[in-house]
This record gives sequence, structure tokens and C-alpha cells, in this order.
Amino acid sequence: MEIDKLKRVIRRNTLIDGSRRENGAEHSWHVGMLAMTMGEHAPPGTDLERVVAMLLVHDIVEIDTGDCFRHDIPRDTRPDFQQDTPEPDTLAAAARIFALLPHDQGIRLRALWDEFEERRTPEARFAKALDRLAPVLANHNNEGGTWALYKVTARHLADSVRIIREGSTTLGAYAAELVESSVARGHLAP
Repeated sequence: MEIDKLKRVIRRNTLIDGSRRENGAEHSWHVGMLAMTMGEHAPPGTDLERVVAMLLVHDIVEIDTGDCFRHDIPRDTRPDFQQDTPEPDTLAAAARIFALLPHDQGIRLRALWDEFEERRTPEARFAKALDRLAPVLANHNNEGGTWALYKVTARHLADSVRIIREGSTTLGAYAAELVESSVARGHLAP
């Protein structure tokens, strides 16, 4: 019953057609499907079932925290900010939500969530790459979509492209091409 609440978490990113903002459950489903269809771009030996499992649980904490939009925190004002370090409220949400499950399930799913957050395995790095690629794909195919609305620039996306490249060299190169193309088309500020 608790995870149904993820359907009510409205994200800042829109659907590719721009008709409305997506919800957290739609995003998790979409990146899970990306894993299944783009698995050939994963490093050799990557366990794609584990990647899909991580992607299904990666944003579950947003039931408590809301959409964690990484462009909200100005990098200039927080030089110590590490983009992928969970904030205390995120860790508290994970503790609460995973504790609702039977103990063995809670431990297993929390371990997947932690692995994703820490990017310590090829599966986690590939999952994180897909999570970062999804909004790049949407905004590139939506004439800049939410990039203009939130004043996101190509410079802001450099960290996302780096994380995508760490998970998949081919998808990282593709993401860099999409960013360059979006700048060239005037849909993304440099």
C-alpha cells in the first residue's frame, strides 16, 4: 500500500511529448524499461535483473522527500556538495520505508537502494547512468523541455554526462552528443 504513494509524487520532468509532468512510479517504470532495452550497452557481465531491481526501488524514498531535483542546489554556494550523497532526510525516508517490509525483504531491498546510491558495482553504475539518461532523452526530444524552465545549462549537465559515461561508455558518448545537439539547436544554454 505504501509504494502506491509514489504515483502521487509529481516530478519536475515532463513526459517526452511535454503534455504533463511525470510521476515517480512512471519514472521508475521507464528507467526499468531502459535497462531491458539498452542492456547491450552495459559493461560485459552486468546482471540486468539486478539493474532493473535497483531502478524499481531507487526513487522509493521520494514518497517521503518528494522529487529530488538535483538542479535545485546551486553549486556555487555549496562547494562541498556531493551530488550523489544522500541527504539526512533521504536516509531517514529509506530507513522508514524499508522497515515496513518483512525483515529479510527490507534488508535485501535496502541493500539494493544503498548499492544504487553508492554506485559501487557495475550494476549500480549502469542503473545510475540510465536514471541520468532518461531526463536527457526527454528534454532533448522535447525542445529543451524543463531545461529552460529551470535554467539548466550544458555546464550543469556535465556531471550527469560523466555519471552516464561511468556506467556505460557508449551511452555516455550518446548523452554528450545529445547535449551538444541541444545546445546547437538552441534548446539548451551552454
